[in-house]
Amino acid sequence: MEGAEALEAEIKELIIDALSIEDVAPEEIESDAALFGEGLGLDSIDALELAMALEEKYGVTIEDDPEKNASIFASLRSLTDFVRSKDR
Repeated sequence: MEGAEALEAEIKELIIDALSIEDVAPEEIESDAALFGEGLGLDSIDALELAMALEEKYGVTIEDDPEKNASIFASLRSLTDFVRSKDR
């Protein structure tokens, strides 16, 4: 499982860098906490920026499917699982 943990740590860094989040450290982003709303507090603009950063870094494509995207971006863990499922 260390590969998944390493990828999760990379994605935490990517979220902070891509979205210029200054008041949250990577280790403060919980795996199962919501990324939007109550959790990390991201919004739809953040989702677009994050999708572009993920595409650039990992070559994954986020389709224009609101229902599927809601499940992909539900938490750090679901986002990591999505990237892993598309990985290499």
